[in-house]
Amino acid sequence: MYEFEILDEKGRLDKVLAILLPEISRSQIKNLIENGNVTVNNKSEKPKYKVKSGDQIKLIKPKTKKIDLEPENIDLDIVYEDNDVIVVNKPQGMVVHPAPGHEKHTLVNALLYHSPLSTINGTFRPGIVHRIDKDTSGLLMVAKNDVAHQSLAKQLKEKTNKREYIALVYGNIKEDKGTIDAPIGRNPQDRKKQAVVKNGRRAVTHFEVLKRYQNFTLVKCILETGRTHQIRVHMKYIGHPLVGDPLYGPKKVIGNTGQYLHAAVLGFKHPTTGKELLFSADLPQNFQKMLRKLDNLNK
Repeated sequence: MYEFEILDEKGRLDKVLAILLPEISRSQIKNLIENGNVTVNNKSEKPKYKVKSGDQIKLIKPKTKKIDLEPENIDLDIVYEDNDVIVVNKPQGMVVHPAPGHEKHTLVNALLYHSPLSTINGTFRPGIVHRIDKDTSGLLMVAKNDVAHQSLAKQLKEKTNKREYIALVYGNIKEDKGTIDAPIGRNPQDRKKQAVVKNGRRAVTHFEVLKRYQNFTLVKCILETGRTHQIRVHMKYIGHPLVGDPLYGPKKVIGNTGQYLHAAVLGFKHPTTGKELLFSADLPQNFQKMLRKLDNLNK
């Protein structure tokens, strides 16, 4: 619990608390106020309440719900495995690691049943060096021990590994290839979304057109950086959002399995042997079915 007495602070309750408690974001503070976790003089107030000298403020942070990480016997499409690494082809619709609302049936639950994993990323992300979204399919590298994890994470940081995605986007991209270099951060209007924002982290996506359809384009996207929702945000930014994307695409979504985005190629240097490894995974059936449909329309 936090307790404060207002002396000379002025302004809205949520703003003042955000200044007094910099470790908690203003949106979190607003939620805590709205959920009754904040009292002013032992009474609940709204976030816009104007604080006065002498006000006694109490903030009680709710207890974090404990998530039990259970190994689960779920089939995995393992493309490669040795004593240090696993390369797995994640199906569309599977969450990578447990989080509130997705405590079970994740890739991590399945991996823990299959093998010991590195511990560097903490309790809920063992072995996970990089992630892909729930509705993105394709290749992920997983570390089985901490030494391997450090090596793979270093390669990601230094941008020496290879990650190629296949995406189906709206509209016809005129250029045959190009680079999107635009910083990404949390969308100030919607905390669930990312966006191209001035003070975001640098994000670079290279793209190449593979095939043009009547109103769609199939592209290869090569990641230079790995920001949250990077390809989805960048393609929307240039006016070509991903087909099926419920978050960044048009309101009327095509299909019911999420965005047509597949991590098709993954390359990295083996953490022990130093050998260059390169893997590829075919497009999932629903993606192939969509392309066949578009091929028929093209005829």
